[in-house]
Amino acid sequence: MRTRRMTKEQGKRCNISRFPNFHCTGSIKGMKRLFYGQQALLVKCGAYIYNVSSEPNIYYQAK
Repeated sequence: MRTRRMTKEQGKRCNISRFPNFHCTGSIKGMKRLFYGQQALLVKCGAYIYNVSSEPNIYYQAK
């Protein structure tokens, strides 16, 4: 599953902690299937993966 990456500094600037998240050891495929939907936009920042589907501009600015 594809996710984009963001540094911790970038995450702090866009206040990424306000989005739903799960630990990076969790299953991306399972979270998309059970909770977020197949079209969810996920960004990895530090040790967590955040669902930023409500603000897609954050996803597209991440690398």
